Amino acid sequence: MLIYSAAGLTARAQARDLLALAVRETWGLSPLPEIARQEHGKPYFPGHTGLHFNLSHSGDLALCALDSAPVGVDIQLVKERRPSLPRRACSAEEQAWLEEQPEFWPAFTLLWTLKEAQVKESGRGLTPDLRDIRVPLPGQEPVLFDGLWFRTWSGPGWAAAVCGHSEPPGEIYQRKI
Repeated sequence: MLIYSAAGLTARAQARDLLALAVRETWGLSPLPEIARQEHGKPYFPGHTGLHFNLSHSGDLALCALDSAPVGVDIQLVKERRPSLPRRACSAEEQAWLEEQPEFWPAFTLLWTLKEAQVKESGRGLTPDLRDIRVPLPGQEPVLFDGLWFRTWSGPGWAAAVCGHSEPPGEIYQRKI
């Protein structure tokens, strides 16, 4: 598994430019292969069934993962959200963990990225009850949980996560787009 990121994006389409760069550097494919979508929206390369990827963007940030098995990523800017969202999205255990965190919204954002990455890996989308999406609590990384690998990253004002079948690397390849 390889993880690529970019910052300073000025247009949403630049996230796809990051994917094209990552695919070229990793698999030597140029131009970017045709992308199709599964039933719940998960993107894939129909002409390259053994190559898996996922892409996320938020604000001026983008993150993508490449692997030989299904993978999901999510990146989010940290911001306050509707106060009811954590109760709707988190299990009792996750809510208790959140209440112990010194900074609530950065912790919630990290937990949210784990849930998003997990459903993106599965390809099912956010169709189940959000509280039923099982992920490990953020902490020591990477972690194998329910047969999948998870890892999180965070920085000033952002949080990100990956979920997949391969152990995630600690390093993110940062590129300029």
